[in-house]
Amino acid sequence: MAFRPNSYNNTSQVDAQVAFDAGLRSYMLRIYNWMASGLLLTALVSYLVANSSLGNIFYQRVFANGSIHLTPTMLGFVAILSPLAFVLVMSFGINRLSTQTAQALFWALCAAMGISMASIFFVYTGESIARTFLVAASMFAGMSLWGYTTQRDLTGIGSFLGMGLFGLVIAMVINMFFHSSGMSLLISIVGVVVFTGLAATDTQRIKLSYQTFYQYEGADMAAKHSVYDALTLYLNFINLFQFLLQFMGVRSGSND
Repeated sequence: MAFRPNSYNNTSQVDAQVAFDAGLRSYMLRIYNWMASGLLLTALVSYLVANSSLGNIFYQRVFANGSIHLTPTMLGFVAILSPLAFVLVMSFGINRLSTQTAQALFWALCAAMGISMASIFFVYTGESIARTFLVAASMFAGMSLWGYTTQRDLTGIGSFLGMGLFGLVIAMVINMFFHSSGMSLLISIVGVVVFTGLAATDTQRIKLSYQTFYQYEGADMAAKHSVYDALTLYLNFINLFQFLLQFMGVRSGSND
């Protein structure tokens, strides 16, 4: 009889841990579903724009210096810049936006990203795009899985990668004026390293943040945060894919 209270407490702790683990798996699955759905929408929109008359609305071919160059139209520039606007709205409005609004903005961002990325189908062969996507998916999945399962604290690495990302943005802005091929190569290498690492550190951060939702936040807040967390991983993947494309992409014959 003397052992019953302890046995009861142990059972309660085990049940609580089981419930927590099940909730965490469900939450992470929701995030990955959002991310995968967003990537699918981006791919479909991108392919549709590149392979239909819609492409003429957002991009135009200009003959200059003896070669044909692809340039965005006015609507193309709007599409290219709009994902940043959506990210800023979602980031600063996290506590004011409803779950439904956050979800709608996520879908709008993914569609706009598809329009802005349609140009890759004009520049690179479809085979090299597909190959690069599979490589990026494998790298991202492996690093995200490691970030989820590792017992190592990745906070320090995440901070270092954050500084690397800041430096990467500055370097990209500078290279817009100098157009250095060597600097472009270095930017691509650093970009692959940074976003591969962020796949792991952001996954661990999301996993650890679930404890807050589980204890203090309601289901609606958790649902809304799952969209924001999916957006983080989605952007990591998109950037990793684009930087890898600089190495693995094979330019189509019309653009040589």
